[in-house]
Amino acid sequence: MTVYAAENLRSEIAYIAYHFHWSHNELLDMDHIQRRAYIRQITQINQRLDDEFTGPYGM
Repeated sequence: MTVYAAENLRSEIAYIAYHFHWSHNELLDMDHIQRRAYIRQITQINQRLDDEFTGPYGM
């Protein structure tokens, strides 16, 4: 079993919970690889939305 730093775990859980509104227990039941996959997807969604909002010229 791999021990994961508590602060990193809290950050992952807070980030996913903020965006997807999943419960603390649901997120704790996931392994690190699953949480990181969701974090990547959230990041991609946010980047895409930001690009759409700012447009190609940053306006």
